[in-house]
Amino acid sequence: MPINALDHTAWAALALTLRLAGLTTLILLLLGTPLAWWLARTRSWWKGPAGALVALPLVLPPTVLGFYLLVGLGPNGPIGQWTQSLGLGVLPFTFAGLVVGSVLYSTPFVVQPLQNAFEAIGDRPLEAAATLRASRLDTFFSVVLPLARPGYLTATVMGFAHTVGEFGVVLMIGGNIPDKTRVVSVQIYDHVEALEFTQAHWLSASMVVFSFSLLLALYILNPTGQRKTGLTR
Repeated sequence: MPINALDHTAWAALALTLRLAGLTTLILLLLGTPLAWWLARTRSWWKGPAGALVALPLVLPPTVLGFYLLVGLGPNGPIGQWTQSLGLGVLPFTFAGLVVGSVLYSTPFVVQPLQNAFEAIGDRPLEAAATLRASRLDTFFSVVLPLARPGYLTATVMGFAHTVGEFGVVLMIGGNIPDKTRVVSVQIYDHVEALEFTQAHWLSASMVVFSFSLLLALYILNPTGQRKTGLTR
């Protein structure tokens, strides 16, 4: 693929998209780990509603989530009024707003593989660690994390790839501001809307190759873990 096939706006959109996907995946791994562990271990009645809430983005139209984020984070929304009182302004149409929307929309693509990986470990390794007087924290880092490595690989790749492919949520919450909130999916939409099919083709083809390469690497590096820690639809 010729380097000059992509113009400055396309490269800027690509860079912004990769930055968004990387940060979103990191946040989801940090926040999703305790949530997935709780879902995997708890017997509380709240597990059902919490699991349904985590999986909601899988079936909810992204424009619906984007709309309510726009309302809630806007100047008249409860979260928007709170951020303004802290001197942070409002989040819609900013990169921070994109991060919030992406984290919420990609949650099941990280939490569910982690939950399935934790559930697959079972009780015996934890009981063995307890007999050696290992603390819960030590058990988690020394036993659980190594055994859940396939789940973390799946969660990382799926969370990153899904964030790269977002459209509805990021368009609603971030708009279409060059070099600030215009991601690859929105850039492709702009090219098509302007009947610039050649530019749309090169950018779309780049994303097809990139996404396929990510998934291929996942299936090669984690052939059995992918089946055991995949998403629940």
